[in-house]
Amino acid sequence: MSQQPPVRSTGSPPPRPDASMSLLTTVMEHSLDDGYAEATARRKAEGGGLPPTLRARLALAAGLVLAAVIVTVGVAEARISAPVVAKEREELIDRVDADTSDVDALERRVDKLRDEVGERQRRALRTQGGGQEQTVGLLAGATEVEGPGVELVVDDAKNTEQSGGGGPRDSSGFSDTGRVRDRDMQRIVNGLWESGAEAVAINGQRLTALSAIRAAGDAILVDNRPLVPPYRVLAVGDGKHLSTAFQDSADGQYLHALRENFSIRFRISNKDEVRLPAAPSLIVRTAEPHIADAGKASEQGAAGTGKGTS
Repeated sequence: MSQQPPVRSTGSPPPRPDASMSLLTTVMEHSLDDGYAEATARRKAEGGGLPPTLRARLALAAGLVLAAVIVTVGVAEARISAPVVAKEREELIDRVDADTSDVDALERRVDKLRDEVGERQRRALRTQGGGQEQTVGLLAGATEVEGPGVELVVDDAKNTEQSGGGGPRDSSGFSDTGRVRDRDMQRIVNGLWESGAEAVAINGQRLTALSAIRAAGDAILVDNRPLVPPYRVLAVGDGKHLSTAFQDSADGQYLHALRENFSIRFRISNKDEVRLPAAPSLIVRTAEPHIADAGKASEQGAAGTGKGTS
């Protein structure tokens, strides 16, 4: 029996029987777990969890849900508190109405008391006037008066703001706002008195020796009562002479300067008859009437001269 010679090694393994089926072999030996493992490792390297797009969508959904919850809670609270707010509003309106009614009642009572005081003062003047109660009442402003006189209407400049600020007149006696000031009315009234007026009233408010013309903000007050422009000043006196004397006086020239420089409007006219109301109340705290004793005075005079009767 012949012996076969040994097989020599060439250094490379012999080819596999399934070398022609490499694709099928690769599929069988390498499963998809490697791909999943690679994807998982990549997600962990990026921070782990869900993909960024999915996380963004979930965050947006969570925000919308939270906003919906907040809106729902707010609507519920509003529905719960609405009756309470409505009740408080009704109570506040009732309180305002009640307080307004009380104020109106107090104002009516004040007017009534003022009328009573004026009537008592007029009675006192008739009692203690010594036969001159009409003259005393006229000079004191306690009685209505009528007679010839003048009408002076003073008004702000056109398109004048009611809340205008100060201006040059704050220091020099004039204003760039075109508004009539309390000091203007003071000068006008004093000028009428000096020109011969016997009785004066502004917008139906009779002026007396105790009257005050003041300012409260932008309003002019006469005896603490506000006036609204235009200001209608009525004065009893010799109409023609009173008008001429006033316009020629320093106060009349002052009024003309207001018109020329600041467009304050005024007009003056003579009246055959004007009627002025009585002053609402006169409060005299210090002055008292003094009636001299004629008999006692004559005796003192006789004793002083050394003469007497036998």
